[in-house]
Amino acid sequence: MNSNKRDFDKEAATWETPPRVKLASDVAGAILRQLQLSRDMDVLDFGCGTGLVTLPFNALVHSITGVDSSKGMLEVFESKIRKQQVDNVKTRYLDLTKGDVVGDHYHAVVSSMTLHHVKDTQKLLEHFYGALLPGGQIAIADLDEEGGRFHDNNDGVFHFGFNRKKLGGLFVDAGFTGVQFTTAAQMKKTGLDGQDRVFDVFLLTGRKG
Repeated sequence: MNSNKRDFDKEAATWETPPRVKLASDVAGAILRQLQLSRDMDVLDFGCGTGLVTLPFNALVHSITGVDSSKGMLEVFESKIRKQQVDNVKTRYLDLTKGDVVGDHYHAVVSSMTLHHVKDTQKLLEHFYGALLPGGQIAIADLDEEGGRFHDNNDGVFHFGFNRKKLGGLFVDAGFTGVQFTTAAQMKKTGLDGQDRVFDVFLLTGRKG
């Protein structure tokens, strides 16, 4: 796997392709089915990108904070917030590899398609656990094991998907309870070899014990 940093800033302007929009919609739908959201909840979206997954939740919760290590992605997200005149959604630049910390506390943490870009999974789970209020909910969407075929360029990819049993064990070890998986989406992609493949995206949910 290649640890070179991918330039998401350059990709931000053209990020919202139809397949990514559909994937985000499917993941958002799975999150809404699995989490118990309410108007008094503050939600953290880790690796929020352009806000495709959580921006539609704004009318269902008290607040949404989108954090990302790409300033370009955050700029696109912020432009959407302004355009839609949403007053309970904000963004924040955060890069855990540079020592940044979440800091605040939330009723729910969600993240979509970000975990495989983070080298130290266990440390990230500790950040998630610390960011949650007691009893807080977590929802993580990412790829099932895919053998390195999902991305055309694996720069910045540290995990070629995840084994659900092993990943669930890491969450339990981090202190989460009620950990369970559902299949949130399937994404069809044509590889550089011209072959069409279908990739499963899971949603892991649990609570801070």
